[in-house]
Amino acid sequence: MKILLLEDEKLAAQNLLQLLYGYFEHELEIKWVQSVQQGLKYLKEQGDPDLILSDIELLDGKVFKLYEQYEIQSPIIFTTAYDQYLLEAFQTNGIAYLLKPFSEEELIKALDKYLKLFKAKDTTTLDQQIIDEFKTALQNSQKEYKKRFTIKKTTGIVLLNTSDIAYFSASGDLVFAIDTNKKKHVVNYRMSDLEELVDPSLFFRINRSEIVNINFIEKMEAYFGNRLVITMSNDKAALKTSGPKTAAFRKWIEGEK
Repeated sequence: MKILLLEDEKLAAQNLLQLLYGYFEHELEIKWVQSVQQGLKYLKEQGDPDLILSDIELLDGKVFKLYEQYEIQSPIIFTTAYDQYLLEAFQTNGIAYLLKPFSEEELIKALDKYLKLFKAKDTTTLDQQIIDEFKTALQNSQKEYKKRFTIKKTTGIVLLNTSDIAYFSASGDLVFAIDTNKKKHVVNYRMSDLEELVDPSLFFRINRSEIVNINFIEKMEAYFGNRLVITMSNDKAALKTSGPKTAAFRKWIEGEK
């Protein structure tokens, strides 16, 4: 059985290799690569493996660049620290999406699913009906907004509940989530992405660089230039609406559409 492992972090790859060898009883041939180009080279030379375990952020960019250049026939189990790529994952041949740090039990469940979905005699051909069902389920489901964000820290990855974010603030190339305790956390999103990901009944983008949570607005005051000053309850920050956003913000704050 051939497995392609796309993972840029050495320790994560070593852990996955150990788990894979422990799970499968028959002989395995596992190829580990760290970049899109290495993965493309392998696929062009060796063809499709029986299974792919794929991180999303590799050394030279997102793994979807690989899947755009090579038509994958193999099923893919995605293993990633980022939770914003679910739709893209299942628009490829994704059968599972494991969010780091995931447990051994979660990986085993995904591998069990792989064995259940694919016939032992023909594991290299993905049943198109399964893929169509995934896509239909995603397209027809009601939009769900992010409930939490994964935050990378020097000590590891932590989870930040969206309900605990008072506002988002962009500074240069970085975007921060400021929480109930005034702590700032770097989030791996652009402001335009965040507008789509968070619940618009709770969050509003008041200017180019700030999105506020209605539950943390303490008070509002008129400001020159048809703007408003918004005081946040968590850290007393005074945030200002932009002129073009003020009218829409007033409607939003009053629950109008």
